[in-house]
Amino acid sequence: MTPNARYAAAIDILGSVLDGEPAEKTLTNWARSNRYAGSKDRAAVRDIVFDCLRRKRSLMHLAGFDCARGLVAGHIMVAGHAVEDVFTGERFAADVLSENERANLKRAKDTPSYAVRLDVPDWMEPELCASLGGGFEASLIALQSRAPLDLRVNRKKAELAQVQAALLSDNIETDAIENVPNALRVTSNPRRVALSAAYQSGLVEIQDAGSQCIVDTLPLEDVKSVLDYCAGGGGKTLAMAVLADGGVRFEAYDQNKARMNDLSVRAKRAGVSVKILQTDPVLLGKTYDLVLLDVPCSGTGAWRRNPDGKWRFTDTDLQNLLSVQAEILEKAHKLVKDDGVLAYVTCSLLRQENEDQVAAFLAVHTDWVSINAKRFHPGDGTDGFFVTLFKKIQL
Repeated sequence: MTPNARYAAAIDILGSVLDGEPAEKTLTNWARSNRYAGSKDRAAVRDIVFDCLRRKRSLMHLAGFDCARGLVAGHIMVAGHAVEDVFTGERFAADVLSENERANLKRAKDTPSYAVRLDVPDWMEPELCASLGGGFEASLIALQSRAPLDLRVNRKKAELAQVQAALLSDNIETDAIENVPNALRVTSNPRRVALSAAYQSGLVEIQDAGSQCIVDTLPLEDVKSVLDYCAGGGGKTLAMAVLADGGVRFEAYDQNKARMNDLSVRAKRAGVSVKILQTDPVLLGKTYDLVLLDVPCSGTGAWRRNPDGKWRFTDTDLQNLLSVQAEILEKAHKLVKDDGVLAYVTCSLLRQENEDQVAAFLAVHTDWVSINAKRFHPGDGTDGFFVTLFKKIQL
């Protein structure tokens, strides 16, 4: 496909997304219906679509017309190219600009609002501003760009420098990440990682540096049993298992069992043992030294990885999630041994899901205290995360 044909395909896909179709589903359907598109073409089209969704409001404002064509026109302008050179009307290219589109491209634009310039829904701007304070603008600017690909080095198998050398043999360059001891950031050929010998042999796992920072805050030194109660794919479970001393029992549970399908294979590749639970451990009356709750959340801290979700998320969705989070906290604190620790984690930037949930839990459970709380911001180079560690007071 020519570059112009890739832009034309992106316009068609974005048209469906703006009409309400999920971006991932639309991209998959497009790839299946256009078998002529090679892997590089599919990757390039995907990149255009996701770049446009990350900056949907600001790109449309720049172009001056609110549709898929306007969105792609804004993307072309930001890249420093002439829109007319892409919208040529030639075979496989987008139709030429209409007179109205040309006029909109040329007219002077009003100064965009904060929500438009920073690409957030209007209803969420005040919530994010209140939640992030002085870090509001830096975090949202970071979320307008593509996320880096970070790797977690498996120190049970190799040291950082050894892993970097192994990746380099597959032409994958990496940099160490300051203050994240087991993290590497891929600087070239990120799409080769999953096929590399280092990945296939369990020397590395794909995991954002912020997620690794969360694991680094967990007290693993003196524990004998750990439960990841909302395990999902199990990334944090594996990270904990690699860091912990031998003899620690790791168990994982998720209400959606399908999310854990690959966990056994990944654990074997990493050289660690994780027991996957099929029954809710609350019902079994089990208790653990450390319970991790990586609860369902808005995902605002990872918007750059799921920009489509940014525009679909509503206040009703938020209120429903707040109820789910409170319910999980209420259930899962019973899983913690008397001298154990409960870790509450989100990838949300919103105080309602973070500090407010902590305050609500402590207001009801006066025999618990927060012993540590920390935020990780997109403006600092990671996805946005929040963690609080709870401990029961010994009366």
